[in-house]
Amino acid sequence: MTIKEIQEEIVDEFSMFDDWMQRYEYMIELGKSLPLIDEKYKVEENLIKGCQSKVWVHAVLEGDKLVFTADSDAIITKGIVAILVRAYSNQHPSDILDADTKFIDEIGLKEHLSPTRANGLVSMIKQLKMYAIAYQTQLD
Repeated sequence: MTIKEIQEEIVDEFSMFDDWMQRYEYMIELGKSLPLIDEKYKVEENLIKGCQSKVWVHAVLEGDKLVFTADSDAIITKGIVAILVRAYSNQHPSDILDADTKFIDEIGLKEHLSPTRANGLVSMIKQLKMYAIAYQTQLD
């Protein structure tokens, strides 16, 4: 699936819920299905700066696709990073760099997060894109 197709799938899933309590519960469930980062990558350099909670993200290049793993010490934040990992993992770095993040606005995520969590979300996206830039240069 393309990033756009995955993002549309996520928007469709969130639209099934009537209120934000149900959406938060769904995000918590998504967090539980997150491909967990290996303990050896839970180090300072993989910690997302700008997040109130601790969020670790690690990426490896498998063939020409970037594969992300992540974890967080907070359940909502773990759900947020799970959405991002789902959208951008197993994709070519150039596709990650070209992808927009409108789907986050479409599910209403930013407006339902505290300012610190919204900043953390932006920091997570930046970090995924930084990994994409780093690995894209290796592929070029």
